[in-house]
Amino acid sequence: MTNRLAEAKSLYLRKHAENPIDWWSWCDEALTTAREQDQPIFLSIGYSSCHWCTVMEGEAFSDLAIAEYMNANFLPIKVDREERPDLDSIYMQTLQMMSGQGGWPLNVFLSPDDLVPFYAGTYFPVDPRYGRPGFLQVLQALRRYYDTEKEELRQRKAVVVEALLTSAVLQNSNTQETEDQELLLNGWETSTGIIIPKQVGNSFPMIPYAEFAWRGTRFNYESQYDRQQVCTQRGLDLALGGIYDHVGGGFHRYTVDPTWTVPHFEKMLYDNGQIVEYLGNLWSAGIQQPAFERAVAGTVKWLQREMTAPSGYFYAAQDADSFTHPTAVEPEEGAFYVWTYSQLEQLLTSAELKELQQNFTVTANGNFEGQNVLQRLHQGELSQTLEISLSKLFAARYGSTPETLTIFPPAADNQEAKTTEWPGRIPAVTDTKMIVAWNSLMISGLARAAVVFGQPSYWELAAKAANFILDNQFVDGRFYRLNYQGEASVLAQSEDYAFFIKSLLDLHQASLQNDWLEKAVALQEEFNEFLWSVELGGYFNTASDNSQDLIVRERSYIDNATPSANGIAIANLVRLSLLTDNLHYLDLAEQGLRAFRGVMSNSPQACPSLFTALDWYRNSTLIRSNREQLTSLIPKYLPTTVLAMVSELPAGSFGLVCQGLKCLPAAASVEELLLQVQRSQNRM
Repeated sequence: MTNRLAEAKSLYLRKHAENPIDWWSWCDEALTTAREQDQPIFLSIGYSSCHWCTVMEGEAFSDLAIAEYMNANFLPIKVDREERPDLDSIYMQTLQMMSGQGGWPLNVFLSPDDLVPFYAGTYFPVDPRYGRPGFLQVLQALRRYYDTEKEELRQRKAVVVEALLTSAVLQNSNTQETEDQELLLNGWETSTGIIIPKQVGNSFPMIPYAEFAWRGTRFNYESQYDRQQVCTQRGLDLALGGIYDHVGGGFHRYTVDPTWTVPHFEKMLYDNGQIVEYLGNLWSAGIQQPAFERAVAGTVKWLQREMTAPSGYFYAAQDADSFTHPTAVEPEEGAFYVWTYSQLEQLLTSAELKELQQNFTVTANGNFEGQNVLQRLHQGELSQTLEISLSKLFAARYGSTPETLTIFPPAADNQEAKTTEWPGRIPAVTDTKMIVAWNSLMISGLARAAVVFGQPSYWELAAKAANFILDNQFVDGRFYRLNYQGEASVLAQSEDYAFFIKSLLDLHQASLQNDWLEKAVALQEEFNEFLWSVELGGYFNTASDNSQDLIVRERSYIDNATPSANGIAIANLVRLSLLTDNLHYLDLAEQGLRAFRGVMSNSPQACPSLFTALDWYRNSTLIRSNREQLTSLIPKYLPTTVLAMVSELPAGSFGLVCQGLKCLPAAASVEELLLQVQRSQNRM
């Protein structure tokens, strides 16, 4: 017997279709029903590759006693955070206010009349354990509280609403423009400090911080850090660490240790796009570690083989867990990726195994539950013998060699994973939905890597995905966020606009083809019309005609696993102003930076992408030249520079360099032009 979620398009929602809980999706009918019946709403938010979301689905949400009480006393709603990041952001902020921490699954209890939360938590076990109460006891206590403590409930909600509104409005700082230099220097020091190697805790890519910190290495200011070394080390940790899949390519979400060894095994598209772009930027700036090129190449092969739909877009994610056998009841974390020592002995010759142990973290006892996660021990190129050994492991995992396996079809759900006759191991489930924002991050990474590493195939992959979005994500003149098997769904949010406009500009800069720029300009107009805040500055997360079910309209300015929408959007505005000579874009960029200036001053650790936008605003540089000359400049690391083709140049000149609203004397050689660009990018 299935519930309403059996008809959902979202893989995450469908995973709950057989729960005894009478789940609703977030919709007007559900909200109206809760109000009419005066049932508090139990809102549960997660995503398909979330490990603890999967655990709670199999435990508390499958428990008959819990379901019986839930169905009688609450109106339960399931939300995929990848479908509705606006809802997730609002209610995650509430959880953080109430508990001091966040995470998924995000479980929130709302009053039906105003959708204001009065309690929130993450994972709840069936019975009390891990220092957490049993879920049924939580439900009973909260229903009793809702029925009997109306005045305290009203006061509690008033505090929550006030905090959310205060956070959404922000207080503008009186900081003057003359303090931009100090603001940037403080931002660079803060971001560099965040990515220095640490001794405890999990290790996340943190690419928005690394990217901004790397931009700062072009300035010779006094610092407590060896900034180039710190940023290079972040690239090495990613390319050498267990977070990278050295057999099949692609980066896992994070590692559970400070040594970058054992990952939490899900692979998210957004991480891979950002990391590819970051490694490309390191390479283009002269940090040409062989591991960077190998990791990028392996990631693109993984993307082509496992994450690209026939129509050209990229899938969203792959789960951390997979089945070891078709009869297994539950999947196991990392099963697709790890190796027992005995498996390695069977697959490799003794000489191959010895060399593998000399270069990777391989022991008889393993480093993850008795099994081995491969982490490189040394920099440099891998020997041909090692590459052969890794190819043997690839064949054992996939049932075919890397050279012959071009497409590895996804397992769309657990049932398909268990019933398909796989030639190798049973793979993790792939969430095959298309998310514009995440595709855009991958397009940007591929566009940059294509020109940096001289790989036209990367460019073709990026262009095909971008064209899919352009051809399929506009319905009745509006931009849409998701695509399920050819059907657009959910109006685009600020990150979709901002990231896709950036990817279009990146494609333009990599190719100098003006149609990409024209598409970016057109989409920017829609972005401005429906999401720009005239009163406050910056962009709201959701469109003006699609915010009725939100208790507050937020503006994303905090960087998490992905950059903030406003940070990317403001940088886009500066780039557009240079490329189109339209100063209205520059005015909007200035208003946006002013809106978030207080946050940048008081919480620089929260918003590296806004600092990147300020760097663009302060050091924006335009190079005008012909295609031949510009083509030689495209692969170089010029972080606040855009390139524009002109048909005619002054006689004997190589090109023109413009700083904001003024142009410098025409450069007679590439050396003179690059010197002008260097000075222009370092103005502050």
